[in-house]
Amino acid sequence: MQRKSSIVIAGNVGVGKSSFTHLLSESLRATPFYEAVDDNPYLADFYQDMRQWSFHSQIFFLTRRLETHRQLVDHPGSVIQDRSIYEDAEIFARNLHERGNMIQRDYQLYRNLYDASLPFLPKPTLIVYLKASVPTLISRIQHRGRDFERNISPLYLQQLNELYNAWIEDFTLCPVLVIPTDRLDFVQHESDFEAMKTQITNMLDQKNLKPLSKQFSSFFR
Repeated sequence: MQRKSSIVIAGNVGVGKSSFTHLLSESLRATPFYEAVDDNPYLADFYQDMRQWSFHSQIFFLTRRLETHRQLVDHPGSVIQDRSIYEDAEIFARNLHERGNMIQRDYQLYRNLYDASLPFLPKPTLIVYLKASVPTLISRIQHRGRDFERNISPLYLQQLNELYNAWIEDFTLCPVLVIPTDRLDFVQHESDFEAMKTQITNMLDQKNLKPLSKQFSSFFR
């Protein structure tokens, strides 16, 4: 990348965001900023009882995400972010509220904090949405073996996928690249990773990268 860029790797639970963030940051010589999953003291409890712990877990993620955005502003070089603050609010918190796992009072407080923060946040250069079907997500979740994720239901993942698709369709703050990953293994197959990276760098190299730009890529081994 010839100029400073801020790339967000977006996607559902288990799609491979952290792995792809790691590989892409090394290849592009950008600084990775990872999601604070392992640091979240509420996450294991959340997966056991979403209604009880949803607000606590989402506030933790929102706080960490705001801290990350502060670091992004100060960072002198290109960055790659593992998930965005937009997903926390528009996908995960919204789903919890719509499914009755976050009461209206808590959800309204969360949204007030999120909406008040948005005007101060720098816009990404590009969002890369790694898209996968529920069977693929379940397979990858089982493969990585996090104990607190073992009981995630297919219905929960499907609900998140539906919200992701709607969010991406309406997102206009920056260009979006959608990459279907069901038939890609960018960790084990370098050719898959290189094909994905080429799509990303091609978008970044466009001289007039407009906010409404959206591309949907499909490439298979």
